[in-house]
Amino acid sequence: MNFIIGWGELINIIFIAAGIGICGLSLMQVSSGMHLRSEVKKYFQFFFSLIIIYISMHLARIMMEGQAGSGVNIAIHTVTFIEFLVSGFMVYLISLLILFIANPGKSMKVVEKILLALIVIHIAMLVVAQFTDLYYYFDEKNVYHRASGYVLSNLVQMLMLAQNIYFLIRYRDKFTRRVASALWFYIVAPLIAIVIQLFITKVQFIILATVIAAAYLYYVIVRDQTEKYEAQQKENARLDTELSMAQRIQADTLPNIFPAFPERKEFNIYASMNPAKEVGGDFYDFFLIDPTHLGMVMADVSGKGVPAALFMMVSKILVQNYAMMGKSPKEVLEATNRQICANNREDMFVTVWLGILDLESGKLTASNAGHEYPVLKKPDGSFEMIKDKHGFVIGGMDGARYSEYELQMDPGAKLFLYTDGVAEATNAADELFGTDRMLNALRIAENDPPRDILGVVNAAVDDFVQEAPQFDDLTMMCVEFIGPQGE
Repeated sequence: MNFIIGWGELINIIFIAAGIGICGLSLMQVSSGMHLRSEVKKYFQFFFSLIIIYISMHLARIMMEGQAGSGVNIAIHTVTFIEFLVSGFMVYLISLLILFIANPGKSMKVVEKILLALIVIHIAMLVVAQFTDLYYYFDEKNVYHRASGYVLSNLVQMLMLAQNIYFLIRYRDKFTRRVASALWFYIVAPLIAIVIQLFITKVQFIILATVIAAAYLYYVIVRDQTEKYEAQQKENARLDTELSMAQRIQADTLPNIFPAFPERKEFNIYASMNPAKEVGGDFYDFFLIDPTHLGMVMADVSGKGVPAALFMMVSKILVQNYAMMGKSPKEVLEATNRQICANNREDMFVTVWLGILDLESGKLTASNAGHEYPVLKKPDGSFEMIKDKHGFVIGGMDGARYSEYELQMDPGAKLFLYTDGVAEATNAADELFGTDRMLNALRIAENDPPRDILGVVNAAVDDFVQEAPQFDDLTMMCVEFIGPQGE
């Protein structure tokens, strides 16, 4: 066998070795790129794999050239076919990338079909070339020669590149300057190499141009992705900080120091809220309207997150302000509803239960705007649900009217208020906790102080839900009426 190679083949081998090394390292980097989007990673894994196959087939052809034998002839035809085949798919991939970034809208699917048709034509012409020596042929010594139709071997690629140039110009505003320059370089460099090879046939400048352009394109895309990732991380950190602040601000707007009124012996009250997100839409409130009247609120805003939290704060302030003006529960809800409906472009609403407890007589006057039923324990009984009359939700309809009712809380009576996050807590089997389980938990601890009662209910919910994610805010309040002067 003759192992002597000319200067052109030597340069080609150097180009190919360098290309395989560059693409191999790039492929390893792509595979370990933790910050790359999965579709970007898959794209470049496939892209660099094609380039490695392309230049490896070219190297195999160089190594087999001049070696006689029918087996060598079959092998050299095979690797050359693969080399030409892959070259078309490389341009096809770049065309898809440019099309994806340009995103021409309705015409995108049409262009995709055109590209697919071109690659099918590329394959068909290659198959024809195997039997007609249209593009190339091998002599009796298995030496490669370009045929008269060699220029046609790049026809499909040239059409795709022409389309790419059109999209780069037509949709230039959708490409960043860096990405556009890398794509232009990838298109222009092989074209220049093809022109040079028309005059210097021995050296495969197209290999070097393709590898360098591909490596540069990958570097630019990865840099772009990395910068976007870092910017997103900074934005996430900023949002996390703001959400943490919002959580603290929201928590501080609710009564959270217990005992709430240590100097008052007529009652004992405790409340808690566990938001499903950083901030929640549920809220509770309690406040002394005057020395002998305690206002209590339990509410649930539609939606979750920051919008619900903002709506919650507005609702809370309105309810408390109107109650402090001496209005009855129904009047408070009606005034709050009017105010919210006057400026509610987002069509949000809130369910509210409002009660005012006379600390001298134990008479509780309450009104319900679409909220959950309260649960009352009389001194000589167990917790029972009070199925009061529901009015329409606050913010749902301007001019809504509300009714109110009275309950008698004798010394030793306890009132439990909650939002639907308790009864609708869901386990992994999509079963609801339900009001029956809630009542059972309340009755277990019915002789305990309010703080312990809430702890038992919360523990019962946690034991039921277990590892299932919390879907809704979990808000509860319990008040025990002790009696005038703490009797």
